Order: sequence, then C-alpha cells, then structure tokens
Amino acid sequence: MIQTTIKELLQQEAQAVLNIPVTDAYEKAVSLIVEQVHEKGGKLVTSGMGKAGQIAMNIATTFCSTGIPSVFLHPSEAQHGDLGILQKNDLLLLISNSGKTREIVELTELAAKLDPSLRKIVITGNPESPLAHVADICLATGHPDEVCLLGMTPTTSTTVMTVIGDILVVETMRRTGFTIEEYSKRHHGGYLGERSRELSR
Repeated sequence: MIQTTIKELLQQEAQAVLNIPVTDAYEKAVSLIVEQVHEKGGKLVTSGMGKAGQIAMNIATTFCSTGIPSVFLHPSEAQHGDLGILQKNDLLLLISNSGKTREIVELTELAAKLDPSLRKIVITGNPESPLAHVADICLATGHPDEVCLLGMTPTTSTTVMTVIGDILVVETMRRTGFTIEEYSKRHHGGYLGERSRELSR
C-alpha cells in the first residue's frame, strides 16, 4: 500500500517539474546574472521567507561554488540593518510562492529606497502577484498543487523552486564557461573537493 502511494507522490512531483513554464525569461535571467555578477562584479543576493527562504539559501550556496558570489539575505533581518549588504551592481533573486509574502514585498520597497537601480529576478507561483509586478524578470513555477494531504505544506512548490534554481545555476555555468579547475579552487573539503582536484589535474 505505502509503495503505491509513494509512487503516486513521485509521479505528482515529477509532473510538476515537467510542467514548469519554459519561457525566454530564463535566458534573460541568466544574462542578467552574468552581466551584473560575472561582468560587473556585483553579487547575487537571494531572499525568501520560511521554506522559500531555505530554498533561496541553498541557491546562494550553490551559486557560490560555481563562480557566482552569492549571499542569502533574511527579509526580516534586512529591516534591522542587514539591508546594508546590498551594493552597486548587486542583483536580487527573490522567492515567494504566493508572490504576496509581506516581508519580501517590503524588502523590494526598502531595496528600491536604498538603490533604485537594483534589479530583481522573482521566482513565484503567482505571476500576477505584487512581487511579480515589481520584478525585472519573473520565473513562474506553474503553481503546482502541494502533495501534502492538507494541500498546505510547501512540498511540490519547493521542489519546483529548487529545480528552477538548479536551471539558473547550470545555465549560468554554461554561459561563463566555468571549469572543473575553477570549481576545485572553491571546493576544498570532502569528497567533492577531492574528486574535483583529481579531475582538474
């Protein structure tokens, strides 16, 4: 019985990934990341609240290891001084399933007051939301139904957010020509560090 339900859950999550809308917004987002961070020397600043924040943090660390300096900015802490992490040529990557998360919407307002030139990429399940409307580039998740029995707990939505982050990382690596030699310089510990040094010799 449980094996059957697990297979159904896997199918639902897999289908949600396959249903992610693929548009030219991805090419624009990658180009903006390359321009602002790789070429102009800014950094990618990711943010999200709750589960979306955990995804944003993961995306930031993955970008760091692949040649794009990135940092996670907690939207609440931003209101208590951490907003000062933002500098010229930085790029915001904001994640909110609803696109209405108060702390994230407020972060866009605070960032605009600090530096109106800051650009914003948004990942959301609601492309008609307030957050999407202030974005320079909006990447829609397709707003899949959560596999949670209550239909509430972020499950499928966080899966597709993670995949979208992976797409941005991989396509940015492709655009910048990121090599195994460069990877090994950034990843020294553990199996991946050892393996990358072996491959770069």
